[in-house]
Amino acid sequence: MDIKEILEKSVSFGLGLAAYSKEKVEELVAELVKRGEVAQQDARQLANSLVRKGEEQRDEIRRLIRAEVAAALKEAGVVPDGKPQDKPGA
Repeated sequence: MDIKEILEKSVSFGLGLAAYSKEKVEELVAELVKRGEVAQQDARQLANSLVRKGEEQRDEIRRLIRAEVAAALKEAGVVPDGKPQDKPGA
């Protein structure tokens, strides 16, 4: 499996490229070009695509975390401004 396949498949996993910075993605794509695994004219498109997918994954992870935190705060009887509220049945 070459690096291009590894990068593309990593997008399919939970964090995928979400943890990669734009600069790191560009470095990896430059390495692919250097090895001849990606054509120079395709490099920018590949880098942009990988960065966009990483940003989308980061946004989705943020949404999931916020939803989980909100649910936990609600269950604990805390409203978003940090003030406790009465729990039903308490």
